[in-house]
Amino acid sequence: MRNATFAFALVGAALLAVPGLVLAQSTDQQPTFHKDIEPILQRSCQVCHRPDNMAPMSLLNYQETRPWARSIKNKVEAREMPPWHIDKNIGVQEFKQDRSLSDAEIQLISTWVDAGAPRGNPADAPPPVELPDFGAWEVEPDVVITSPPHTVPAEAGDWWGDYIVPSGITEDRYIKSIQTKAGDLRVVHHALTYAVTDAEAPPDDSSNDFFLNEYAVGKNADKYPEGTGKKFDADARVRFSFHYHSIGEEVVDQTDLGMVLHPKGEPPDKIIYSRQLGQAGELDIPAGQITRHDGYATMYLPGRLTGFQPHMHFLGKRQCLELIYPDSSTEMVSCANFDFNWHIVYNYKDEAQPIYPAGTKLHVISYHDNTEAHRGNVDPVNWTGGGSRTIDEMAFGWISWFDLSDEEYQEELDSRRAAADNN
Repeated sequence: MRNATFAFALVGAALLAVPGLVLAQSTDQQPTFHKDIEPILQRSCQVCHRPDNMAPMSLLNYQETRPWARSIKNKVEAREMPPWHIDKNIGVQEFKQDRSLSDAEIQLISTWVDAGAPRGNPADAPPPVELPDFGAWEVEPDVVITSPPHTVPAEAGDWWGDYIVPSGITEDRYIKSIQTKAGDLRVVHHALTYAVTDAEAPPDDSSNDFFLNEYAVGKNADKYPEGTGKKFDADARVRFSFHYHSIGEEVVDQTDLGMVLHPKGEPPDKIIYSRQLGQAGELDIPAGQITRHDGYATMYLPGRLTGFQPHMHFLGKRQCLELIYPDSSTEMVSCANFDFNWHIVYNYKDEAQPIYPAGTKLHVISYHDNTEAHRGNVDPVNWTGGGSRTIDEMAFGWISWFDLSDEEYQEELDSRRAAADNN
């Protein structure tokens, strides 16, 4: 399994601020590396594809990029790279931190490769970009809370367990953005964090805790919409709930939770929630088959969806999120192809956040591929079911939302209808 980190997600915040890319070419001039391709690599590739980073090759210059030209073409045409797996033909298409390439950019790369990947004039090269350090915070936390050291043996079964530690926060505060940063990406399968408000909370039961954040391979930070936040109660402790796995050498891990807080005395207008919703129940995935499983969750109050993150394991192929309204009409919100190495949160732009009335059901549709054709399948000859191990399967969506009053929902619905009529 490839290791991944949140670092690729920094492209959205740090590099997508580059002014709109000009695809400089004409009918009588083929695209060249320095003039046309290098700006794309700077914006969407180099944050990972550089020396001593997570990607398998560096793409910082022409000499490093040219041997990989054909592979780059194949990956971008399949939309496997850069990692952004939303289906471009279904549902909402307006996202924050969208690091995907446009159709025109993909065509430009393909044309360049088919023409022999010419270098062009070095004088056309853009200036080098400033890239974040490997493993750097995607957010600049006001508070960092660290788990105790945990030794993962060289050889052992997977370990699930919890640590509860003081937060150092002595008054009610509200979280503006949050990130869990694994200490050693090789051994941390996932880490969930919770706010623990019960002084007598059991060491291994988080059912009464308030969920804060998740780390999984390839996960980006949670940056909440303006005017929203999660409440962190005074003197609450933090529960780190881990899944570790051995890698053949002994490793000591300590994982950090970083939080950016709203200013003291300035609570947000809305409290945001993140939950595992649409659990598919018992999973039955026979060998040699692609299966579909459906899960549902009822939203008892009106609200706005702010983010969608599919969650499955190695056999995960695709997941869709649908709204079933109280009048039984439906709307497909998003579909994403799934790659276990990239647990990406797809955050909708504020104006595109789906809204729904009270009584709406979220419908999470998950597909698993247990055939030999699926390259993520480590055991295509055996049945697979649900479970907590990496080789077991899961099927749910991490959903982020905030509630609205009936009046707020109707006002937003009327506003959107009026905007649509004017267009």
